[in-house]
Amino acid sequence: MVIDPSEILYFQFGFVRITATLVFTWITMLILSIGSYLLTRNLKIEGDISKGQNMLEALIETINIQIRQISQQAPDKYLPFIGTLFIFILASNILSIVPGFTAPTGSLNTTIALSICVFLAVPAYGIADQGILDYLKEYIKPTFIMLPFNIISEISRTLSLAIRLYGNVMSSSIIVVILLGVVPLFFPVIIQALGLLTGVIQAYIFAILAIVYIASATTKDKEKTEL
Repeated sequence: MVIDPSEILYFQFGFVRITATLVFTWITMLILSIGSYLLTRNLKIEGDISKGQNMLEALIETINIQIRQISQQAPDKYLPFIGTLFIFILASNILSIVPGFTAPTGSLNTTIALSICVFLAVPAYGIADQGILDYLKEYIKPTFIMLPFNIISEISRTLSLAIRLYGNVMSSSIIVVILLGVVPLFFPVIIQALGLLTGVIQAYIFAILAIVYIASATTKDKEKTEL
């Protein structure tokens, strides 16, 4: 049984390797791109709006509310990054119920890549908010002795993000495969449904933790912009 879709190799030429992780990531991106185009091609400001636009606005507003409540800041600057993370992970996990589709979030390579994005976003937002010198000073507070510990903390939480998401998505897939060999009909359906619920929750948790980490890097003592 193949646990990580990165172990499934479709094509290789030299150092170029096309694995199941890449293929299903591209498929997810394609579906999201087409869906985004279809939902946003006829947006209206006034009058009757389509069900698609209504759902889209509800999703964006929900993400905005979560960002505002957690960061205590205006969500505009965080929405593109946090929203992209959440929607990609959510779509990947939901599509896993489609026969033959392997969630790219079930690959450690994907979860590490997503976590690295958060790892890089934290100083990017922090420097943009505080300036590079003030941001770097945070690593030596309350004393310069804390520098290595603060760096280790940044790295360890990045790893925890990756392993948490990978472990939950992968474990549900393994359980389904095992139960298919024991009870081929009823229980695998239930476990698949629970795995789908877990995937949705994990997308939410990943996005929430990303907000927490990024918000912690921004200035806390200045007056926040109007929410």
